[in-house]
Amino acid sequence: MHLWIGNIAPGTNDEEIKELVKKYAPGLECRSIQRVEGDSSRPAAIMEFSGGGTIELEKLHLRLNGMYWKGRALVCSTTMF
Repeated sequence: MHLWIGNIAPGTNDEEIKELVKKYAPGLECRSIQRVEGDSSRPAAIMEFSGGGTIELEKLHLRLNGMYWKGRALVCSTTMF
């Protein structure tokens, strides 16, 4: 299960992203975070999870999508690839 998070504030580290996700989806275990290359104006990351289920991931997606965090509105999407 994967979650794509875009428009992350520049300078945000992986631990901060994990803490945000853990706050809203404690049953999901982050296995990896891959940063997405771009022009650096809207950094993004793809998070891979184990534990929990698709329902919990979808709830996390709905909670985070549009959330104003660190001065930016996050954009999220889920995928099962």
